[in-house]
Amino acid sequence: MKRSLTLLLVLVLAFTFALVGCSAKTEEPAKTEEPAKTEEPAKAEEPKEKILVFARSGDSVSLDPSNATDGESFYVARTILDTLIDYEADNTNLIPGLATSWKTVNDEKTIWEFELRQGVKFHDGTDFNAEAVKINFDRWMFEDNELRFPGENFEYWGYMFGGYPGIVKEVRVVDDYTVQIELNTPSSPFLNNLAMPCFGIMSPAAFDEYGADIFKNPVGTGPFKFVEWIKDDKIVLEKNEDYWGDGPKLDKLIFRTIPDNSARLLELQAGTIDMMIGVSPDDAQIVEEDPNLDLYLRPSMNVGYLAMNMMKKPFDDVRVRQALNYAVDKQGIIDAFYAGLAEPAKNPMPPSLWGYNDSIEEYEYNPEKAKELLAEAGYPDGFETTLWAMPVARPYMPQPKEIATALQQQFAAVGVKAEIVTMDWATYLEKGQNGEHDTYLLGWTGDNGDPDNFIYVLLDKDNAVVGSAGNVSFYKSDELHDLLIAAQQEPDQAKRAKLYEDAQVIIHNDAPWVPLVHSTPPIAARKAVKNYVPHPTGGESTFWQVDIQE
Repeated sequence: MKRSLTLLLVLVLAFTFALVGCSAKTEEPAKTEEPAKTEEPAKAEEPKEKILVFARSGDSVSLDPSNATDGESFYVARTILDTLIDYEADNTNLIPGLATSWKTVNDEKTIWEFELRQGVKFHDGTDFNAEAVKINFDRWMFEDNELRFPGENFEYWGYMFGGYPGIVKEVRVVDDYTVQIELNTPSSPFLNNLAMPCFGIMSPAAFDEYGADIFKNPVGTGPFKFVEWIKDDKIVLEKNEDYWGDGPKLDKLIFRTIPDNSARLLELQAGTIDMMIGVSPDDAQIVEEDPNLDLYLRPSMNVGYLAMNMMKKPFDDVRVRQALNYAVDKQGIIDAFYAGLAEPAKNPMPPSLWGYNDSIEEYEYNPEKAKELLAEAGYPDGFETTLWAMPVARPYMPQPKEIATALQQQFAAVGVKAEIVTMDWATYLEKGQNGEHDTYLLGWTGDNGDPDNFIYVLLDKDNAVVGSAGNVSFYKSDELHDLLIAAQQEPDQAKRAKLYEDAQVIIHNDAPWVPLVHSTPPIAARKAVKNYVPHPTGGESTFWQVDIQE
């Protein structure tokens, strides 16, 4: 019994010590559930910069469009500088530009008054107003103007307005946003001419800042601002955030120079460029079949031609000029180099324009007739000459060197040995205006939808001035001149059309050119490019509405 009580006491003491031992341990804090982690809001991605890379075969000559004549220059400049009047997106109907309205204010229709858009700024922050308009016009009009810099000729002003100052008598500032332009004589093409990109309005402050370098530092009011120009490589423009019109949707617009048509297409397929002009017609089917590309066709309003320099023998003889017309197989050239995207030309203006004379009988391909005429002219064994070929593809002539080679072979068949001559684009144009060539490949894309823009600019004696010639045949016909001046002054379009039809008969008989083709130029773009509208004038005025949607 005693033993049992002792054992019980030992057990109780052991249990007590065990409890004390347990209570002596530091208690771990009770576990609590961790609060749910709050997700940080996802950062909004910066919108990707929209950059359109547009490729062409040649570089611009000048970014001051008033002192340029080439389409490559106008392509870029028209996105930087606005004109008083503009064209609709896909035709040459007139719409407001920097002028919101216009009207004649006298019975003779020689004084035009323009109401200007208010609140518009040039890219340098200065105000657009009537004084800026007058400063630009006076610079174009007067050869002794202080803002004319060495080497500037303003050929287009002379082409379109008959010299310096030509038919424009005076430009007057009425108030800050009203300007009057008084003409010496009525001019039916006047408004259409003002919408041409060569009459874009430049910032007067930029003339003071850049002087003779204004041609590479343009400052306008357009949807894009000039950034840089790396010659024969690229021209970079950026979005004008303060543009007075809608858009633009692009942040940057880059014009790249890639001389070879095939190389441009390869870059388009690789995605290193977004759009290209100068698609070889043979490659148009490749573009159509590529699921990543779109093909566009520009409405035809052009002519490609071979001019014969009438200041040089033997081209002063009409029989020689007619002989070369008979020597050319135009359809063969079209079949070989245009893939059906052209038609033979018989007149200096395209059939898409009013006033076109379709009753004229074209010179057929007839080498024997060509030989007969050459013999009559005193060249029974032919003669030697040069055939100048453009170094760049143009919408009316996508493969100029190959076309020159075809013409060389066709001329050789009638005894005319022609050496092909070529050089860089700016020099080619300059030497052509100086009349240094014998025969000269060139072409023209209409600027404004008026026949005057073809026949007067390209073939009137007013524009056969050595050093600034638009008429590179140096063809001078008083009979033609009288018709063209009468057409400019005639307000009735039906009567004007008849005058132009008669003018085409004279030109056909005198044969200063071999008219070659009217083309429908193909253009290619990546499918991501949206809202693009090819304009018949050959230069887009609607890059502000183009978008990229990947």
